[in-house]
Amino acid sequence: MKSLQARHAPLSDTGYQLTVLTEAEAAGARLPAFGQKLREAGLLPLRPTALQTMQINVGRMCNQVCKHCHVDAGPDRKEIMTRETMQQCLDALAQTDIAVVDLTGGAPEMNPDFRWLVEQISALGRRTIVRCNLTIIVANKKYYDLPEFFARHNVMVVSSLPHFSAGRTDAQRGEGVFEKSIRALKMLNAVGYGQPDSDLTLDLVYNPSGAFLPGSQASLEREFKQRLGREFGIVFNNLLTITNLPVSRFLEYLLESGNYEKYMQQLVDAYNPTAAANVMCRSTLSVGWDGQLYDCDFNQQLDLLVSGTAPKHIRDFDAGLLQDRNIVINQHCYGCTAGAGSSCGGATT
Repeated sequence: MKSLQARHAPLSDTGYQLTVLTEAEAAGARLPAFGQKLREAGLLPLRPTALQTMQINVGRMCNQVCKHCHVDAGPDRKEIMTRETMQQCLDALAQTDIAVVDLTGGAPEMNPDFRWLVEQISALGRRTIVRCNLTIIVANKKYYDLPEFFARHNVMVVSSLPHFSAGRTDAQRGEGVFEKSIRALKMLNAVGYGQPDSDLTLDLVYNPSGAFLPGSQASLEREFKQRLGREFGIVFNNLLTITNLPVSRFLEYLLESGNYEKYMQQLVDAYNPTAAANVMCRSTLSVGWDGQLYDCDFNQQLDLLVSGTAPKHIRDFDAGLLQDRNIVINQHCYGCTAGAGSSCGGATT
């Protein structure tokens, strides 16, 4: 499987994706605009709260090509953040009291300056989260020491594992991914990650394999802990449930499987105004691999830059102007507000 970009698929054009989203129809009637729901809850325009997290996409290169990937990442994607842009991120961080830096990709570890960036963030006294796909740890000898590197810098590791069974995991992420993920999890456990007497945090991420919403985060966490512990001796801290948003390759799946209208209606029907008040874009700034600024990682993949007079690139960072902006919304935002809510930190309510 290749990325949408490599296949020259229509959905590789973010403008086309937005056309599909804004012209969505279900059961013969247009879906209500997301902004209408926010207005009913007294949340329009949606505004930032205190900025707590800077999420940095350090590149779209990845060793996997997952069917649901909203970043359209893969080995054929060559976009990569330069050290110059990383330094601009660090300069911006130094001007603020942002506590958490969330590194994502692609596989962020494939960026040649990844370890340097983690070291610099640590030197600033900020907490680092790494979105690790697990298989990168065992993909090549140069990555085998990643668990020790993460532990040395007290990096919080957040890793995707679609299911505790090989069949369902491999169906979503590729043949052999489950077995490699288990190997990587054991390596992380061996250096203290997820252990009850350790401050090294290992969280797993669950997202559904089809056109349905995730179940109860608490119930799924109990089930994952029981099965992974009993069958593989693996321990972890928290399970985070994330709703698949209708963006990029998951949008392609929805359209090709004939589930698009039904799925969008599910999201609308499950809209939760409490979840809308707690959406992650209110406390997060998203930085693209090229330094451009977005309200969230999903807006980044749709090329929806921050609005108004807010700076559009990290080199022009201005905390005041970024605080005084309206958050850009579209129909995909229903995914973050359905049911118990969804964010990079899991359920929000």
